[in-house]
Amino acid sequence: MSVKHPIISVTGSSGAGTTSVKRTFEQIFRREGVNAAYIEGDAFHRYDRDDMRRVMQEEEARGNHHFSHFGPAANLLEELEAVFKSYSETGLAKTRHYVHDQEEADLYGAPPGAFTAWQSLEEGSEVLFYEGLHGALASEQVNIAHYPDLKIGVVPIINLEWVQKIHRDKAARGYSMEAVMDTILRRMPDYVHYICPQFVETDINFQRVPTVDTSNPFTARWIPTADESMVIIRFKRPAGIDFPYLLSMIADSFMSRANSIVIPGSKLDLGMQLILTPFILQIVERARRAK
Repeated sequence: MSVKHPIISVTGSSGAGTTSVKRTFEQIFRREGVNAAYIEGDAFHRYDRDDMRRVMQEEEARGNHHFSHFGPAANLLEELEAVFKSYSETGLAKTRHYVHDQEEADLYGAPPGAFTAWQSLEEGSEVLFYEGLHGALASEQVNIAHYPDLKIGVVPIINLEWVQKIHRDKAARGYSMEAVMDTILRRMPDYVHYICPQFVETDINFQRVPTVDTSNPFTARWIPTADESMVIIRFKRPAGIDFPYLLSMIADSFMSRANSIVIPGSKLDLGMQLILTPFILQIVERARRAK
């Protein structure tokens, strides 16, 4: 953690919805005049798309059928920790981009599935924002969770997470159902050991729960809409959270536990704006006073 150079991390697995949460943060930063620097978790994958396919085949030939992007062997976690450490101490760090598709290829000048060159973040940023798989990871090898000043978990229940991933991968990436199922099965051990434990470290978790049947995610014809969902918001440290204010501002919300509020899925953006804006302003104002 750092007073002068704060870090905010949003963590969740593939298909969890972290990208939409990132857009909410961008709106808050823009509205409040906060100069944020951004790094993406995908930038710290160890292998580009072609190399990842090759290494997966090599691992499978050795009998390892669970090699995945969720685990440490496929990621530069020590380098990510070093980036967090560098930024927290100096406000400076390096990152790169993983090019997902042709649109990004045109933007970054690198082919889909490749990485751009490492580059320094622009100087003068007030906060570093991370969105990816490992923003709150604490293991025997690395302690990435030590550095962010605010850690957010995005955690739909697992069947909904799978529904979202299946539809995204089939529509946007052209994967077959069998290919997506193989990916889910391959990632499961790493999901249990490296993704789930992070949500104990996070300060706030947003967990979307559908109110329609998702008992078989592999036959779901569409993703449950926001109106067909509720969101459970859990605070690690509820002291100081004005729950009566949130209940009055968010229609049809209620408390499920002393540290948890439940809101309609359609109110997620409003809830995030109300909850996260004070945290961001507090972090940034403290940094501005310290400089």
